[in-house]
Amino acid sequence: MTPRTPFRPLAVFGIPVAIALVTAVGLIAALLDDGVVDAVSWAALSVPVLAAVWSWRNRNR
Repeated sequence: MTPRTPFRPLAVFGIPVAIALVTAVGLIAALLDDGVVDAVSWAALSVPVLAAVWSWRNRNR
């Protein structure tokens, strides 16, 4: 019997948590101010969309 490797939550949930934090920053930035902050919010809110497109393009068929 081979020993099991320890479960590392960061390896499983690291990227989704990072995407969630970037999205939260984008939503808060959209509420706070206009101008440059709007560009920051657009960039932050595009991250989940880009991650979904990247995942869809690189899926195994």
